[in-house]
Amino acid sequence: MSQHLFLPLVIFVISPIPEAFQDSDCGRPEPSARIMGGSDAQPGAWPWQVSLHQGGGHICGGSLIAPSWVLSAAHCFVSNGTLEQASEWSVLLGVHSQDGPLDGAHVRSVAAILVPDNYSKVELGADLALLRLTSPAKLSPTVRPICLPRASHRFAHGTACWATGWGDLQEDDPLPLPWVLQEVELRLLGEAACQCLYSRPGPFNLTFQLLPGMLCAGYPEGRRDTCQGDSGGPLVCKEGGRWFQAGITSFGFGCGRRNRPGVFTAVGPYETWIREQVMGLEPGPAFPSQPQESQTGTWESREENCTIALPECGKAPRPGVWPWEAQVIMPGSRPCHGTLVSESWVLAPASCFLDSITSDNPPRDLDAWRVLLPSRTRSERVSRFVPHENATWDDASDLALLQLRAPVNLSAAPRAVCLPYPEHYFLPGSRCRLALWGRGEHALGPSAQLEAELLGGWWCHCLYGHQGASVPPPGHPPHRLCPYYQEEEEAGRCWNDSRWSLMCLEEGTWFLAGIGDFSSGCLRPRAFSPVQTHSPWISHVTRGAYLEDQLAWDWGSEGEETETQTCPPHTEHGACGLRPEAAQKGTLWPWLAEVHVAGDRVCTGILVAPGWVLVATHCVLRLGSTTVPNIEVYLGRAGASPLPQGHQVSRLVISIRLPRHLGLGPPLALLELSSRVEPSPSALPICLHPGGVPPGASCWVLGWKDPQDRVPVATIVSILTPRLCHCLYQGILPPGTLCVLYAEGQEDRCEVTSAPPLLCQTEGGSWVLMGMAVRGSQELFAAIGPEEAWISQTVAEAHFLPPSGSPYWPPAGSDLCPPDMAGASGSPQAAALILLLLTPLIQD
Repeated sequence: MSQHLFLPLVIFVISPIPEAFQDSDCGRPEPSARIMGGSDAQPGAWPWQVSLHQGGGHICGGSLIAPSWVLSAAHCFVSNGTLEQASEWSVLLGVHSQDGPLDGAHVRSVAAILVPDNYSKVELGADLALLRLTSPAKLSPTVRPICLPRASHRFAHGTACWATGWGDLQEDDPLPLPWVLQEVELRLLGEAACQCLYSRPGPFNLTFQLLPGMLCAGYPEGRRDTCQGDSGGPLVCKEGGRWFQAGITSFGFGCGRRNRPGVFTAVGPYETWIREQVMGLEPGPAFPSQPQESQTGTWESREENCTIALPECGKAPRPGVWPWEAQVIMPGSRPCHGTLVSESWVLAPASCFLDSITSDNPPRDLDAWRVLLPSRTRSERVSRFVPHENATWDDASDLALLQLRAPVNLSAAPRAVCLPYPEHYFLPGSRCRLALWGRGEHALGPSAQLEAELLGGWWCHCLYGHQGASVPPPGHPPHRLCPYYQEEEEAGRCWNDSRWSLMCLEEGTWFLAGIGDFSSGCLRPRAFSPVQTHSPWISHVTRGAYLEDQLAWDWGSEGEETETQTCPPHTEHGACGLRPEAAQKGTLWPWLAEVHVAGDRVCTGILVAPGWVLVATHCVLRLGSTTVPNIEVYLGRAGASPLPQGHQVSRLVISIRLPRHLGLGPPLALLELSSRVEPSPSALPICLHPGGVPPGASCWVLGWKDPQDRVPVATIVSILTPRLCHCLYQGILPPGTLCVLYAEGQEDRCEVTSAPPLLCQTEGGSWVLMGMAVRGSQELFAAIGPEEAWISQTVAEAHFLPPSGSPYWPPAGSDLCPPDMAGASGSPQAAALILLLLTPLIQD
């Protein structure tokens, strides 16, 4: 647990000198009326609580155990293995509110800080420290020491104890002015029960092994806990009419998280160490005998049940029936759809209410607003409206919170949806649904149209992010979430004038994962703004929203990439040529298409735009035929089966486009698909290269060896220089033909009749299409470059990268070939000589 919270310098009022300290004074506050999930303490209720200051501000808590001694946590004073100077610290005693004049409070400097020799870091135990004051504290009704338990002292499991401090009210939510001391009741957990909770993966997918000398207190369901800034403070339990300090606030995994109780340093086991440090210095701390009634019973043999708390949010009777769905009704406006996030708060788009808040804040007609919730016979009234501070200019922050005048009972419908913490990582493949969000009406049609699953972070970020940007790894807030829809999209199915939210399922629990922007008005948006970046704001305002830890941690056998990755460059039309390095060679080629022609042959095609596939003309059109055959295109296939990483996509071809060439027939054809293919790991356009071999690129022929199974096979090749290609095949090749050289024994890996493509991966990571195989040849490819103008005019969204490298073919009429090489390719001896000569000149 981090403990740094800086407060302003305060003014101290010195109280009168009290009478001498007696052992019987410990743990007995003056009678009075009686953190996260806690409340303000009454003045004088916890007179042993002290505030430890460094640099003029509160850093940690502590407890007065004797007039000259304070007990706290070692990690407050040890940084990078070095104990901080005692002179940098001061102790504030008798304080209740740390803002303004402090009646009865006084300050003492620290003479020495002592920590156990075996302390190294907080999770390894021995996290306690003794502070010797430069002069004794002045005891008074608001300044009294706490009793310490002996090593033999036992606190019964389930005992109600109290923790106090000036720490955060919840994670990253500091205690507001006037900084009043907070108190929270916590239950002691037995070692076996606590270890059971910590043996299950929790926040950050961590488990934890408790060590001797550690003590757990809290609740399996969470929501009440110590937090940042409470470190070093006391956990006290009342026995026999006086208070004993059972523990020292040490650390936790977040604050108040489910199945993650706070971990404290048990004070009893360190009786000997404490006595040794204060030996000979009087008066020392008091270790009263344990009351007789507390020593009886069978607590040591009591078996504790390991009760794992389940989420209290996100339970729906069936997908699409959301018990947290809320409709905000305003006079003269259509309903605004939002979601219930706690007993008293509804989250909705701020844009629904902008007309009402431009001139007045709060809105003038707030009394007329109503909220409709599922299974509620009457509407709820609204008492408070809180827009996000960036709502008016940032679509990703288009959020507002509405407080209900009276909280609703969540034990039955309605229920609250779960919200993710900022570090939440929705696993690729997570099952999701769309839900109503903002103004609009229910879409017509089957609910299956609203199903989706999440793409991986690399795909999502590189498809819709900025070029060259770093991809947020798991555990870092994503920039966007991208769903993939298995059903084919139907044209015209829009929910007009509104947006959608994204609900994702983990272990039977639904999370509000993202909200769609205004550009995604149609039925199924492609990218959502993640809600988790706003969870701290929602939690701060509501102080009761149901933030829930990640529940699913199955990253698969290989796991998700955790190293920092970057995105290849984009073109003016967006991303193209993306293929994660983690993909197995020959498995995931998202632009590779099977082109089924009239049911009698299958050609290789390449997706060059969302609605277009490029093929070799000879493969799809019979020589001399003038009729367009029946053609169907499949993406995301490996033979007869869809790829495991994606989904099969099929489209009919509605037209074939050919360039207007004079003389010989054009080598390339464009197939227009019946509808667009949305970007996904199984269907993404490749980049096109207008001319020259990209410097430093590695090149491949991609196809399949068996025309029946059609499992993708990639064979690495080298592209010959234009001069050598021209010389080797002089008089045979049309302009713009590429020549390749296979590695030894690799020529037959791809069958030829399907006209496989020639691809290169650039140094920037993008994959580019260089050409399509010439009829009946393994070494010759029709280049894309000469057809750039025709492709660009036909397909506006074709992804052409900037030109690089030298031209593929020599100028017309040039004669660059030595006499003994020109036309020699028919002779085996000459071919061998040519290959020998070519070796130093082949492109890498």
